[in-house]
Amino acid sequence: MDSYYIIVGLGNPGGKYEGTRHNVGFKVIDELAGRFKIDRPVRFGKSMIGKGSIAGEKVILVKPMTYMNLSGEAVREICSYYKVDHTDHLIVISDDIDLPVGHLRIRKKGSAGGHNGLKNIILHLGDDEFTRIRIGVGGKPAPGADLVNHVLGHFTREDKEIVQEAFVKAADACECAIKEGPDKAMNLYNTKKQKKPKKRKEMEDAPQAAPEAETNADVNSSAEGI
Repeated sequence: MDSYYIIVGLGNPGGKYEGTRHNVGFKVIDELAGRFKIDRPVRFGKSMIGKGSIAGEKVILVKPMTYMNLSGEAVREICSYYKVDHTDHLIVISDDIDLPVGHLRIRKKGSAGGHNGLKNIILHLGDDEFTRIRIGVGGKPAPGADLVNHVLGHFTREDKEIVQEAFVKAADACECAIKEGPDKAMNLYNTKKQKKPKKRKEMEDAPQAAPEAETNADVNSSAEGI
């Protein structure tokens, strides 16, 4: 059996969860399916899947139907059936409340970071060595706000425009990871951290260069420019 790339978008099934923060993985699967003309989805065990090709490689797009907390059951099932080595042929797309809205973070391995879907996948695969693409959905609006309500809530109008662009970039990152490897995708699509501007006091305390003596030539040059 030829080896497939398995691309899993995490989310919860059913219209109730359509468009929620927790379902950004499903949205990227939709973006990939439309862009690469993937076959219509069919039921396979605990998932809906569609087969096709991306960058000349055979792929299976997967939406687990287990609900988020049991995503690992669906991922293990399909990796086992198609004899896929998850360390280099599995890509998982999920939401991340620790990233600003629309930011991407791609990693080749790592902890679940508190994400129950990723945690269950790690449990069922036996390790954390698989590529994952996290899409920032922003943290709770207030310290005392309920986390479940936040991730199962919908984006604001402003945030919706931002994440739509992130879905496109995440799909680009998937294509790049398949074509050129996850390291290349990380270099190109991980959102760069912006340097914080120096505070005014730090700028005032910084040593200042001594002014250079003004020569006659400098004075003449300045005068000519007026």
